[in-house]
Amino acid sequence: MHLILTGATGLVGTAVLDAMLKTRDVTKISVLSRRPVKFQDDRINVIIHQNFASYEHDLLEKLQGAQACVWALGISQTQVSKEEYIKITKTFPLAAAKAFQSLSPRSETREPFHFVYVSGDGATLTPGRFTPFFGRIKGETELALAELQKSNPSSLRATTVRPGIVDWTDHAELKPVLPDMGLFRSVAGSIISPVVKRVAKGKLSPTESLGRFLTGMAMGMWDGALDGEGLQRLPGGFTVVENTGFRRLIGLDEVKTQGH
Repeated sequence: MHLILTGATGLVGTAVLDAMLKTRDVTKISVLSRRPVKFQDDRINVIIHQNFASYEHDLLEKLQGAQACVWALGISQTQVSKEEYIKITKTFPLAAAKAFQSLSPRSETREPFHFVYVSGDGATLTPGRFTPFFGRIKGETELALAELQKSNPSSLRATTVRPGIVDWTDHAELKPVLPDMGLFRSVAGSIISPVVKRVAKGKLSPTESLGRFLTGMAMGMWDGALDGEGLQRLPGGFTVVENTGFRRLIGLDEVKTQGH
């Protein structure tokens, strides 16, 4: 299976690329990136791409045959202006989803192109007065993707996953290829992670499990299980997977049985 990945030089994208490489049925990975990635594998085709708001014919030709994309490109709202944050968080993925639907094979027997948007815990489809800026913009993006799917169901299928606190501290294989997170973030993560594991474990999204889950989502492995606690399905079929849903489905949390 041929998959597209963005954000491969970031924390979540690095975890996804690691998981894709460990998945035997993934035969080709087209990585759209502004700079080279640290992984080396014959299945990886790094395409240096500077403008994520534009997808010219030549680029789409290189992506032909791809069946899904994990959109892990993102940034903290504290690192850029509001205008830049909207462009990276909303404009870029919407432009990609519109362009990538043309990659869907025109055949009644084939599935539409699957676009998996990595959102975040705190995103909401119904913002209120006190909703944080990032939650509002990510929610707007999710709704726009839902409308795009609803308008083009034969060529595009979109879903979103909302990770919580992304935790890499137990993912030994990932550490040699992790992006430079800066001294403060690295030390803070090492200190905060053990505390969160004790008092709020359900808020964590371990990178090994998250990468595996997002890869499986793109490949359709979870299609028959996208129901229950922590999941929301909008009219038209767009599915929102909260961090609680991800943890439950991947087996990080014990299923509560009646009477216990």
